[in-house]
Amino acid sequence: MGFWLFRRQDILTDSVIDLRPIYLPEPDSSVRFGEVFDFRITLHGKWREIGQISLRMGESAGIYYFGHIGYHIDPPYRGHHYAACACTLLSGMIRSAGKESVVITTDVDNAASRKTCLRLGCQQERIVDVPKALQEKWGLSERKVRYIWSL
Repeated sequence: MGFWLFRRQDILTDSVIDLRPIYLPEPDSSVRFGEVFDFRITLHGKWREIGQISLRMGESAGIYYFGHIGYHIDPPYRGHHYAACACTLLSGMIRSAGKESVVITTDVDNAASRKTCLRLGCQQERIVDVPKALQEKWGLSERKVRYIWSL
């Protein structure tokens, strides 16, 4: 499912934040994330990283618990809805891949991330228990909230 419409050097922007592609080591193939796009989140026109976001295009048991999108915002920059903006910037890539929806997972006690999902219009699908093996291997929490983001 190549992303021929997206060149890795492209910066995605909404004039509030920029998503700048970064090249992280390939994730462990056993998780089966599929094609992964990682970005530094910066304030528009700046280079200082304020967070990161990853888009994982696979479909697997790993995606079930990790989600298609993973993000974090550094503490000094929280409260400005940058994670929701970053997700929205990825929507074109998601659509160009032929996906109509993606999964975002969050820890049960992560109120900020849950608010981000609600801001995006995600629907909570369920709360799932994470298998012990995945908890131990990847440091995941015991439970995850699965949200479906329909585009």
